[in-house]
Amino acid sequence: MSALPLVLLVDDDDAIRAGLAAALQRAGFRTLEAGTGLEALRLIEQQPPDVIALDILMPELDGRETVRRLRQAGNWTPVIMLTQISATGEKIASLEEGADDFLNKPFDSYELIARIRALLRRQAVAGRPATLANVLTAGALKLERETQRVWLGGALVALSNKAFGVLAHLMSRPGVVVSREQLLDQVWGWDDPSGIRTVDVRIAEIRRKIGDGFIETVAGEGYRFAEGS
Repeated sequence: MSALPLVLLVDDDDAIRAGLAAALQRAGFRTLEAGTGLEALRLIEQQPPDVIALDILMPELDGRETVRRLRQAGNWTPVIMLTQISATGEKIASLEEGADDFLNKPFDSYELIARIRALLRRQAVAGRPATLANVLTAGALKLERETQRVWLGGALVALSNKAFGVLAHLMSRPGVVVSREQLLDQVWGWDDPSGIRTVDVRIAEIRRKIGDGFIETVAGEGYRFAEGS
């Protein structure tokens, strides 16, 4: 029997952590708790979690710097940022640092549980499309779904979980225009017009890593993987 998913809760408010931990445990998750970003990084090395719920505003090491260090170290564990700042710029900055999702405080614990389950589902299938080939290739680009790895010209390319899902979804439909709304639904598991910028952030990440020639922007419609790539 497989172990229950492990969620690391990182927040400097003891009461918030305790309440969320109790709710997650009732929902069938195991939990770890950290009060600072530095403590979280130490715990992640000792016992890697399946998902991280990470507060942004914390002493010593804030949430954005914590996720930045994780990504720089090649750790792509799904991260949900928890914030009291509702500004769009803060959300976009968090996504650009490598976060996978975000929730504004205060939030219902059931919403966090739903978001965690969605992340776990999407990670498990990682953009698994109608075409079920495990390996997708286009010129010098190669993507392997099972290991969630991408190579360009034989060199391994590091992509976040969501960027990998976007690329896999587009590569499996060469020449087909896919809207941002469809990518939100298929890769993130939710469809919210306010999340459109989330898709653009991941497209930008992909282009930084593999170049501009593979994914075309179709004005007013979405994105398309170039058939001749």
